[in-house]
This record gives sequence, structure tokens and C-alpha cells, in this order.
Amino acid sequence: MKILVVTQYFWPESFRINDLVRAWIDAGHEVTVLTGLPNYPAGRLFDGYRWSGPYTQEWEGAHVRRLPVVTRGSHRGLRLMVNYASFVLSGVMLGPWLARDRHDVTFVYAPSPITSCIPAISLRWLRGTPVVFWVQDLWPDNLIAIGAVRSPAVLRAVTALSRWIYRGCDLVLAQSQAFIQPIRRVCPDVRDLRVLPNWADGFYEPLAIENDAPERAEFPAGFTVVFAGNLGSAQALDTAVEAAALLRDEGVQWVFIGDGNQRTTLEAQVQQRGLGECVRFLGWRPGESMPRYLSLASVLLVSLRRDESFASTVPAKVQSSLAVGRPILAALEGEGARIVRDSGAGVVVEQENAEALAAGVRRLAAMDPAERDEMGRRGRAYALTHFDRDTLVAQLDGWLRAIVEETR
Repeated sequence: MKILVVTQYFWPESFRINDLVRAWIDAGHEVTVLTGLPNYPAGRLFDGYRWSGPYTQEWEGAHVRRLPVVTRGSHRGLRLMVNYASFVLSGVMLGPWLARDRHDVTFVYAPSPITSCIPAISLRWLRGTPVVFWVQDLWPDNLIAIGAVRSPAVLRAVTALSRWIYRGCDLVLAQSQAFIQPIRRVCPDVRDLRVLPNWADGFYEPLAIENDAPERAEFPAGFTVVFAGNLGSAQALDTAVEAAALLRDEGVQWVFIGDGNQRTTLEAQVQQRGLGECVRFLGWRPGESMPRYLSLASVLLVSLRRDESFASTVPAKVQSSLAVGRPILAALEGEGARIVRDSGAGVVVEQENAEALAAGVRRLAAMDPAERDEMGRRGRAYALTHFDRDTLVAQLDGWLRAIVEETR
């Protein structure tokens, strides 16, 4: 098949779509990716990228066509909305030229914003190419959860836009079963709605890290709680800083790997509380290097704010943490919490509750290391059973082929 991928985020940004494109290339499909200039999560262009480009690249056999976008900047609000709008505008105006070859199907990968699907729908109008939309974040629910939308009028407009986008797709894929009802609530007449869960990238696996490995030099000695990913408002990491303060005299070390719009705030909180001896920020690291860092952790933290919409979401780092075989400390509810409990891979605590998070750390730290290792092995086994990459990609491949046949 000739597949056009429309996604606001792509390599060198670390998202699941990178691995899916890699899998399609390995399967012999021809893939073109229509995406923006990389600037997530720090809000500034990656090294090697400027407003002058490059706008045309090749990546592991895929044709990458980039759109000019306004970067996210360091804060939420108007700048982020302009970032979203710039991708849509560039995609609608330049997409037909940049992706001018005929494709069998357009596949949209959409963490926020849902609006990244609009360029794909415009191409559907122009060429009749069917659209498959993989929903990672619920709109408008997520906007409400992070406080981005408070006006009832704006909320109604975003809901109407979301309904229009869902209607414009031939197949909508939800990242968890809990997404089904909220999507149908927004769009009761969605054409076809199925579940495709995330999986861990193929390079996520348990690793034995050499004693002289450079990653070890970045880690403190002792019991380490590691959070890796976006340091954003949705992750409620101020609770982790508060928990670090509660445990400051108990030998627990906290390591944050990643970047995001809350990093500066979190670093200021650590400095104000005098937690520099037990909290480290390592900054962004390439996705392919993450299994080495995660394998060094005593426990991996997965955290989200308390909100009904987030209860439906399974953060992609859940699958990655399971696959790498380390115990999980989950400040989650809903689907994510269920997976951690069902797998026996870790401990679930109440969200946005520093005392509960600290108690969860104490419980894990008090365990025999062999018991924690067994948690990790159970998580790895669960990931291979329920989130096997090859099985899920093959299932998706069958769905895409069926849609292509139906629309010819």
C-alpha cells in the first residue's frame, strides 16, 4: 500500500508513530509522512532545523515532508493555539503539493490537537483518499482537564469541530476501550469506531547496563524513582516534588528525564525546597536511548492529573514501562491503573496526593530487590501478551487493506 501519514509530531520527536512507520516500511509499504518542523516538547526547533528547513527528508525508507509551523514556545495559552492553527493552515495549503503523489489511504496520528486531522480531511475532499484517524487524546475533554478551555461558548465550538472531524473519517481508532463512549457522546454517528491500543517501540526491552556505561554516571546512587517523558501540566509532577520533600531524609533519589512547559517551574520548586541533593533533571534524550536509562531505575513513575478524561487514557509510557521490565509506581486511575493492577507490575496510588505517592515509594523501597524484579518480569510478560507490536500492526494492516478495497 501507499500510505500517507499526517501527524503534527514525528521523528526526531519521540512518538509511537515513529515505530509504526518503521513497521510499515519493514512490511514493504511505501510511506510518506506529512508533519511539522520538530519542536516538541521544549517548544523550540531541534538542532539542525531552522525556518529555512530542511522540509524534505528521508527517514528509514519513509519520505518525510515537513510543514512550516509556529513553535509551541515555553508556555501554554495563545502561543500553543497558534502552533496548532499553523499546522492546520500549512497542511491545508501546502499538503496537496508536498504529498502530491496518489496514496491508497491517509493515516492520522493525533495526540493533542485533534485539529491535526483537518489536512487529511481536506485531501479526502480533493482526492477521495480514505482517512483513518488514531485518537490518542480526547477532545474537548482534555482541554477542559488541563484548564485550556473555560468558556462555554468555546467549549461548544470545540465540541462541534471534534464532531465534524470524526464524521470526516472513514475509520476512527481509539487508544483504549474507555475512549469509545466519550467519542460516541461527541459524535453519535461516527462511521466506524474500533480500538487500537498503543504498544512499546520495538527497542523497549530489559537491558543489563554495563558498570562503566555513561548512563550510570548520570544516575545517583541508591533507590531511584524515574519519570521519563513530557514534563507538562497534565503529568501533575508538582506532586512528585512534594513527595520528594517528604522523603528527603530517606535516601530516595528522583530522576526526571525529558522536557516540557513545566520543567522550569519544577526546577524552581526543587531549588526553593532545597531538594537539589535528591532530585535531578537530565533533560531530553533520544527515544532509542530510553531503554538504557529506564533499565537503571529502581521504579518507574507514571503520573497524570486527576480528571475523568485522563481516566480513559492509557499513557504510552505505561506500555514502555511494562516492556522494559521495571516495576511501576502509577499515580493513575481508570484504564492505566487497571493495566498496572492486572499485570501485577507495580503499585497504584491516588493521583495528586503527595502523601500517597510517598507511601507508594516507601512500599516499593522496602521490598526485597528480587520481589521488585519479579514485578518487572510480570509487566514484561503482560506487555508481550496484550500489547504485542507485530500482532497489533498486523491487525491494523488488515483494517487498512479492507478500507482501501471498499473505496476503490
